[in-house]
Amino acid sequence: MTTAIASFAALSQDTRLKAFRLLVNQEPSGLPAGEIARQLDVPHNTMSTHLSVLARAGWVVSKRHSRQIVYRASLSHMEAVVQFLLQDCCAGHPELCASLVSSLSGCEVVKADH
Repeated sequence: MTTAIASFAALSQDTRLKAFRLLVNQEPSGLPAGEIARQLDVPHNTMSTHLSVLARAGWVVSKRHSRQIVYRASLSHMEAVVQFLLQDCCAGHPELCASLVSSLSGCEVVKADH
């Protein structure tokens, strides 16, 4: 539960939520930190702080490529958070969540306009 609270807190800030959504749309290649800052029109040092918060909460992972740090969305973390939310949502009555589960199974990757 503590992990879920930290995860939600990290996404509760507008720039961090936008950064995560941008990275989801860039899977599987990810984006360099500077490009994330440019696309979101955020100063580099501010974006770095936001990316650190997202990384500590598990929403993003990073890898150094030469002089750049490339960030990717952690889809496994997103799946774990969604599973956490769905785990007890039905209170033992799976039919209560049937429409939600069915809508998730039809998810398609849609690229956001940049």
